[in-house]
Amino acid sequence: MKKKLFLICILFLALTAATAQGKWELRKNENGIEVYTRKAAVGNIKELRVICELETSETQLISILQDIGNYSAWVYSNKKSVIIKTITPQNIIYYTQSHLPWPIKDRDLIVQLSITSTPQALNIQAKSLPDFLPKNDSYIRVPYSLAQWKITQGLNNKLKVDYTFSLDPGGSIPAWLVNATMAIGPYNSFMKLKEVLKAKKSKPL
Repeated sequence: MKKKLFLICILFLALTAATAQGKWELRKNENGIEVYTRKAAVGNIKELRVICELETSETQLISILQDIGNYSAWVYSNKKSVIIKTITPQNIIYYTQSHLPWPIKDRDLIVQLSITSTPQALNIQAKSLPDFLPKNDSYIRVPYSLAQWKITQGLNNKLKVDYTFSLDPGGSIPAWLVNATMAIGPYNSFMKLKEVLKAKKSKPL
């Protein structure tokens, strides 16, 4: 009886959490890049989702993601990114700084990048580790961020990308301001990523 009651409670909590999250709403759809947002289960900052296709291979995409020092070429507002620790080529901890428009103070964060592959999908996770390094007084440390990529094979040798992102930027940025501009960064990042991949593909071997 106790076990059955426990399972009912777990199911109830799961349903409550699912209900607390909003439905994905399309915010931008241009150049084959769809950007969605939804109400998060916790907090006032919306969650984000990007769906698109990339003309590249898994090997090329992984190579771009592992090239941490070149993130400023395509990651929106990225000022600087450096590797702190390489556990394996598929498990990297790096430090990154983001430039934000005045009067908002710039942010920094430490991220653990994990790449795993299955026959069904390539899975990539970038999760913040806010306490891995001491704080830098010139920046506000992002206390939480989580990006997840699910990549599957599409038609015509393209990769289908389903990317989700959630964030607590820290500090005192109004939630309405973050939510109002949330679609801009990811859209620009994926546009730039397409350009970087195209340039990489066109280079002679």
